[in-house]
Amino acid sequence: MMPADNHSVFTPEIFILTGFPGTEESQVWLAIPFCLMYIAALLGNSLLLFIIATERSLHEPMYLFLSMLATADLLLSTSSVPKMLAVFWFRAGEISFAACLTQIFFIYVSFTSESGILLAMAFDRYVAICNPLRYTTLLSKPVIGKIGLAVLTRSVSAFLPHFVLLKRLKFCRTNVLPHNYCQEWAVAQLACNDVTANLWYGRVMAILAFGLDAVLIAASYVLILRAVFQLPSRGPRLKALRTCGSHVSVILMFYMSSFFSYFAYQFGRIVPGTILNLLANSHVLLPPMLNPIIYGVTSKEILKRVSHLFYRCVKKNFLLSVLNLLPINFIW
Repeated sequence: MMPADNHSVFTPEIFILTGFPGTEESQVWLAIPFCLMYIAALLGNSLLLFIIATERSLHEPMYLFLSMLATADLLLSTSSVPKMLAVFWFRAGEISFAACLTQIFFIYVSFTSESGILLAMAFDRYVAICNPLRYTTLLSKPVIGKIGLAVLTRSVSAFLPHFVLLKRLKFCRTNVLPHNYCQEWAVAQLACNDVTANLWYGRVMAILAFGLDAVLIAASYVLILRAVFQLPSRGPRLKALRTCGSHVSVILMFYMSSFFSYFAYQFGRIVPGTILNLLANSHVLLPPMLNPIIYGVTSKEILKRVSHLFYRCVKKNFLLSVLNLLPINFIW
């Protein structure tokens, strides 16, 4: 807890998460939509992983990258939402400094990995449309595994300086975080020593990771669109655009929520705290919830297998219900 002398320097054993400041009495009800969104993210991404894992016909580059995205979404939401709900429903806002750093680590790594996976998916669409004859050669399963490992390695390596910069911080004012979960910039704001290095490292990594990924994704889609509109007939053009539609929707949702949250933090003095919290929650909840819905609706292969899976479950339950209603003698 915070020491009595506000001017003494200390490293806190715990932080206190308060949720949305000023909404304490209504937080129980505010948590319900967050809980529903989290359940939808768990079910949607788990179903997506199950379908891709069990259907051998879906063991293709696009769906393997999609399974990586679903895994990152599960990690991102699970790293933040359970603690968020505990704060809302049980006033369990205490979190140790080590647990806070661990939560920041998993959120940062999964979020940065998701950006890298979206870049890999853009490269997949570029090769599939602009160089289809070399598609299976350039994106073989070993290559996809190496891409996934490279994305994870980049994310972990990028966080290590963050960890060192956070560990060196000393606090002399308070250990109360007016948020639902631990965030790197929110912890840094409570420090009494100079956090210029934290601030600039965060900006540099935002440019090198998210900014560079966004530029490369945009460049790949410029090349894709140029190749698509050079196709001789309208049918192939529409088919090519349709295969990219779901990916573009996911990209826009991910980067828009990220950029809004980042710039709101940069102008935090003029943006109300409740808005900052909502934006911070949006980029750990909306993409994990909506990504499987977007791909499930726009991908005929996934939609077909989801429909078949539910049809088999409904048919099986119906038959079991009928058998339970029949007399035992009749069954035998």
